[in-house]
Amino acid sequence: MNVKTFLLALLLPVTASAQGFAGLGADADGFSVPQPNPQFAFPADHGAHPDYRIEWWYLTANLTAEDGTPYGLQWTLFRSALAPEGGDDWSAPQLWMGHAAVTTPDNHYVSERLARGGIGQAGVLADPFAAWIDDWELVGDWDTLRMTASAPDFAYDMALTAQGPLIFHGEAGYSVKSAAGQASYYYSQPFFAIEGALQLPEGDIAVRGNAWLDREWSSQPLADNQTGWDWFSLSFDDGNKMMGFRLQQTDGKNFTSATWITPEGVTTPYTDGALVATPLAVNDEDVPVRWRVTLPAQDVDVTVEALNADAWMTTSIPYWEGPVTVTGSHAGVGYLEMTGYE
Repeated sequence: MNVKTFLLALLLPVTASAQGFAGLGADADGFSVPQPNPQFAFPADHGAHPDYRIEWWYLTANLTAEDGTPYGLQWTLFRSALAPEGGDDWSAPQLWMGHAAVTTPDNHYVSERLARGGIGQAGVLADPFAAWIDDWELVGDWDTLRMTASAPDFAYDMALTAQGPLIFHGEAGYSVKSAAGQASYYYSQPFFAIEGALQLPEGDIAVRGNAWLDREWSSQPLADNQTGWDWFSLSFDDGNKMMGFRLQQTDGKNFTSATWITPEGVTTPYTDGALVATPLAVNDEDVPVRWRVTLPAQDVDVTVEALNADAWMTTSIPYWEGPVTVTGSHAGVGYLEMTGYE
């Protein structure tokens, strides 16, 4: 989300594991905590914030081949800190996790990388921007980026060009996640044009489309009663876009948030209750893969359906993530991430 894949919490202390989904409701324990009215500074804020416990650089893309076949792509780097301060090299408290995936109508390819400390195996630099883990890279100046990843059964090499401004979610980038006030700093670049090549078992495939890059960091992003989330990033054919999430709670209720984004990059934030996401159908593992999503304030009433119902991320903490199609009041494509269904 994003709230997105706080899965980095895999690397949080074991004692936190019972506090909210994947321990993300654990106390901040000396780490910095997001505050209202943030003042972002770029390019510095494209880099890492080691005084916060968790952070990610999270990119998803909807792609089309020359023959019209749709594909989805994910590239993510997570940073987690064991302590708010620490040393260098192997004594550094920073832990890194990378996820890469390619989704086709018939297959879902997944890979994961893990790294420890400040030894250079993984990291993020702000200026010039570079995020990497092993040979996976996301590098450039945020107007243009190159993204690479490889695994035994897939690889990709993609070029991205921004065609709109950065977007700040919640109140100017302060994104509230619960009624108790847990929050993150959250901004996106949802206007990337992307093109390049997928290397799949059936051969090399030239693709192009649109991509959405999320940046988020926090130290206690969830409440201790939140068990997972459903996150939507939707790009409509008329040029408008929408981000929305639903956080699941142990009392059966949900906390929701949304951002409406015009083609020019003008945003309207929506607080809890404005967005409604209702599951319509599940896959064989009882994970919802068709949804009704409504945002009445923008006359949105759409059906969101997975391109591939089996887009399960078989990573250290498993979750569902894949491309979707959108029909109804608005047509388009997007991405859906779901946790808490394992």
